[in-house]
Amino acid sequence: MKKIVIETAKILSKKQWAPDLNLINLGPFSKAGIIKPGQFVHIKISDTDILFRRAFSVFDTDAKNDSLSILFKVFGRGTSRLAVLPKGAKVNIMGPLGNGFSFPRRKEMAVLAGGGIGLPPLYLLAKEMIERGYDRKRILIFYGGKTRRELIELNRLRGLGPKVICSTDDGSYGLQGFVSDAIRKLISGKSENYRIYACGPNGMLKAIDEMAREFKIPGQLSLEAPMPCGTGICLGCIVPLRAGGYSRVCREGPVYEIGEVLL
Repeated sequence: MKKIVIETAKILSKKQWAPDLNLINLGPFSKAGIIKPGQFVHIKISDTDILFRRAFSVFDTDAKNDSLSILFKVFGRGTSRLAVLPKGAKVNIMGPLGNGFSFPRRKEMAVLAGGGIGLPPLYLLAKEMIERGYDRKRILIFYGGKTRRELIELNRLRGLGPKVICSTDDGSYGLQGFVSDAIRKLISGKSENYRIYACGPNGMLKAIDEMAREFKIPGQLSLEAPMPCGTGICLGCIVPLRAGGYSRVCREGPVYEIGEVLL
């Protein structure tokens, strides 16, 4: 908890991919450079009657400029308000929060699976792996959405260098079907040492968790849950564990090992 700070930052830039899909760059935030892939920040929108903060996975960071970016979809009052704030508007950021991903072994094939707005922590993971000297050929990124419209920042994602395999539920772009289906086709009958990382809708995470346990592939899942406090006090984000008991997604998570959580 010592590294967590609460600071006021400004919206440095914003990009709207669709009426309900937004990418916002925020700064300065003094801890931007230490945020790990998979960690999140808790944002309070200034000058509103919205009491609770909203949790957002970090999409990208820039340590030189002390900035970070978040990618989000409009769901309710909080995200609706955040989406319409102009450049220069102030928000209050608390973070970094939660536990991030652990990096794979150099000889493992890293399979990164993102569904919809589950892309942010996986983009940051791929970026940091490459900055640490990992072989781009040993990183595969699977990115899926309901339609082509939900697949955003593709040029930025491909610009990292790893192979990107896209899929859509309706077949409007890339492979038709779910991300988990595309990964199953990849690993079936292969002897490669894989390690899976995934973030996305709960149904996708459940399918990947079951598949990874079936093929005995290690990996980690990043979960989403309501997080009113973000620090483990309110117990609003608990999930059941396979071994028994419960876990706080905001404190012990949001990253869990394959098979650890009952989805």
